[in-house]
Amino acid sequence: MTSIDVTELTKEYGTTRALDGLTFSVRPGRVTGFLGPNGAGKSTTMRLVLGLDRPTSGTATIGGRAYAAIGEPLRHVGALLDAQAALGSRTARDHLRILAAANRIGAPRVDAVLEQAGIASVAARRIRTFSLGMRQRLGIAAALLGDPEVLMLDEPSNGLDPEGIIWIRELMRRLAREGRAVLVSSHLMNETASFADHLVVLGRGRLLADTGMQDFIDARTTPRVRLRTTEGERLRTALRGKGFTPVEGADGRWTVEGAKVADIGPLAAHEGIPILELADEEATLEQAYLALTADETEFAAPRPAVGQEV
Repeated sequence: MTSIDVTELTKEYGTTRALDGLTFSVRPGRVTGFLGPNGAGKSTTMRLVLGLDRPTSGTATIGGRAYAAIGEPLRHVGALLDAQAALGSRTARDHLRILAAANRIGAPRVDAVLEQAGIASVAARRIRTFSLGMRQRLGIAAALLGDPEVLMLDEPSNGLDPEGIIWIRELMRRLAREGRAVLVSSHLMNETASFADHLVVLGRGRLLADTGMQDFIDARTTPRVRLRTTEGERLRTALRGKGFTPVEGADGRWTVEGAKVADIGPLAAHEGIPILELADEEATLEQAYLALTADETEFAAPRPAVGQEV
């Protein structure tokens, strides 16, 4: 099994420190979401792992080796950093054939990944005629070409239609189930929550979190219950007696911060208070992420006050 290991990685551009002693690992068998605000250092990290830039200090290795030391690298590492990088004058098939020949990958594999990426029907078209989504699929096909143990994908759903987003989500999950290490950088929180098992979060070049998805959410959000009852005042009194502060909304539903269904249900049953609706309000990755990175965002517009029109 192969992993990506980043150890005390630092990168400086003049007086700017893009990465500051960064350490984390991407393990096989799971999809690791790579998150952080613009300027956090995600792209810099991926470039250093792939040998496209040199670190000021520290190391970035794949299976214990620097990328430059890996022979026929497409057989070991598949990467999508910039779907626009392919030469527009080439056809999709020729683009993949050149990559395959350089890494001693058989020609049948080219047709296999074109089919897998859903672009076999346009394989003879020149890349300059491709839409953004088609270029994205071609970039993913190139990343899969060598059947690698490690995949690094930067915003893989960019430009994809809904069918394509579902496809790439299921593909990443399947690759992880096969025992591969998958690192995916994204700004789409809801999408990341749908495929990632683990999270690495950066802020201003530093590591902010390296943890499981659910642990990340639970550690940074407060549980909340929404409910409806015909005995609101009795419920309010009962809940206050247990240290909760229920709030009634305009729609007649009550919200109880810091509570779970397991807290409310038995209490209501004991007091004989009828409950018409009772549900945990699930915290989201977006809420947890914003709570963590609120002070780490380099570029941000002011947030409107509660009730303020935007």
